[in-house]
Amino acid sequence: MKYGKWFIRVNWITLVLIFLVVIAGSFVRITGSGMGCPDWPKCFGQWIPPTDKAELPEDYKDIYSSKREKKVQKFCNLLTFFGMEVTAEKIRNDKSILIEESFNARKTWTEYVNRLFGFLAGNGVLLIFLWMLVKYRQRKLLFLGGVNLVILAFQAWFGSIVVATNLVPWTITVHLFLALVIIGIQLYIIRLVSNSQRKNIHVSKQLYWLVLFIFLITFTQMFLGTQVREEIDFLRKAGVGREGWSENFGTVFFIHRSFSWLVLILITGMFWFKRKDKSLRILHWTFFILAIELLSGLLLAHFNMPGLVQTAHLVFATILFGILLMSVFRMKTKMALN
Repeated sequence: MKYGKWFIRVNWITLVLIFLVVIAGSFVRITGSGMGCPDWPKCFGQWIPPTDKAELPEDYKDIYSSKREKKVQKFCNLLTFFGMEVTAEKIRNDKSILIEESFNARKTWTEYVNRLFGFLAGNGVLLIFLWMLVKYRQRKLLFLGGVNLVILAFQAWFGSIVVATNLVPWTITVHLFLALVIIGIQLYIIRLVSNSQRKNIHVSKQLYWLVLFIFLITFTQMFLGTQVREEIDFLRKAGVGREGWSENFGTVFFIHRSFSWLVLILITGMFWFKRKDKSLRILHWTFFILAIELLSGLLLAHFNMPGLVQTAHLVFATILFGILLMSVFRMKTKMALN
C-alpha cells in the first residue's frame, strides 16, 4: 500500500519530537529542574507557569506538599495491589518526598519546556493514530498506533508519579524505559509506511545476528547507565560532591564501562569489514555515533561529570539505540547465507 508524503513526514516529525523529549528530560535532570513544577499536568496550578515568586500564595509549599501526599498514597496503594508492598512501604516512609523546593523561575521554565515537548510528541502520536483510523485502516498499523498511544498516555501519567514521588530514582529509570519503547514502536511504524525504510538490506545471517546482538548490548548499556545515574542520586543525597562521584561507584559502573569496550570492538569490526558496502550506510553511522558516545563517557568518568556531557551521553546512546533498531527492522528475516 502506498502512503501519502505528509503522513510519512508527520511520522518522522513525531519521532524527532519524541527524541527531543528525551533530550529535554536529560537537561531537566542535570539542571536539577525535575521539581521545577510541583504538580502535573499544570505547573503551579497554571497552564503557563509563573515567572516570579510574588505570583504564588505565601503557603504554596504547604499546598503542593499536601497534594503530593495524597497522590503518593494513591500510588502506594496501587503498588500494594500489585504485590509490591516493600516498595510501597519504602515510599510511604520516605519523608523527604514531601519536602517542597523553593520557587526557582529557571528550573520551573526548564521543566515546562520539557512538558511542552511531551505535549507536542503526544499530539503527534494521537494525530498518527487518527490518520490511520480515517484513511489507512490496516489492522497492523492500527494496532501499533493504538499501543503506542496507550503507552504514551501511561507515560504521561507515570510522569506525574515521578513528580509526585519527588524523583524517586527507580521511577526515572522506568520513565526512560517507556520512552525507548515508544521510540521503538514509532520506528517500526516508519519502517512499514516509509518507502525508503521498506527496502530491505541484503546481508548475511551472521551480520544480522551480530547487529541484533550489538543492539541488545546497547539496550542493556542504557539500562545500566540509569543504574549508574541512580547511584549518583544516592551519592548526592549523601552529600558527596560531583568531584567524588567516580570514586564511589559500585560494580554496575564497571560493568557499564566494560560493556562499552565490547560494543566498540564489535562495531569497529563490523564497520571495517563492511565499510565499502553502500547498502549498509545506515550501519556505518553507528561507528561515528559510538565514537562520540564513548568520548562523552570518558569525559564523564575523568572530568568530574560535567552536566552537558551527561545530556550528550544519553542523547547519543538513544540515537545509537534508534539506528541499530532501525537496522534490525530493515534486514530481511530470512537471511541469505554467503
